[in-house]
Amino acid sequence: MTDAPLQVPIRRVRPGGNPLPRYATSHAAGMDLLADVKETLTLHPGERALVPSGIAIALPEGYEAQIRPRSGLALKQGISLVNSPGTIDADYRGEIGVILINHGREPFMVNPGDRIAQMVLTRFQRVELLEVEELDGTARGEGGFGHTGR
Repeated sequence: MTDAPLQVPIRRVRPGGNPLPRYATSHAAGMDLLADVKETLTLHPGERALVPSGIAIALPEGYEAQIRPRSGLALKQGISLVNSPGTIDADYRGEIGVILINHGREPFMVNPGDRIAQMVLTRFQRVELLEVEELDGTARGEGGFGHTGR
């Protein structure tokens, strides 16, 4: 038994434009975001750019939208996101922008309508931090990066 999907209001920032984000498969966690650019944008190696998505959303309280890189772009062209994952808060109503970076060796062209990122909606819980003198112990303790030797 599955729950009814959460309905999230979405608005096109500019009339017309790209199709709205959607899930590519029935078990996909993320929806593809498309580049809403008027003309091809060239990202040279090492360059980054804010690429508009053409959409704005109204998330309910307790939800965030994570903007994540597309694995195919990362593997094949070295394209990623500078702030990965980017977070869209529930009180933000502006256009979603994707900060792409070219880690590859060749210029990368962002064309109108290209799939540039994934958007994953997740629930979160706010917490209250409680300052203490000591934390409870665990088997790991303060073991940091690489502490297991692997």
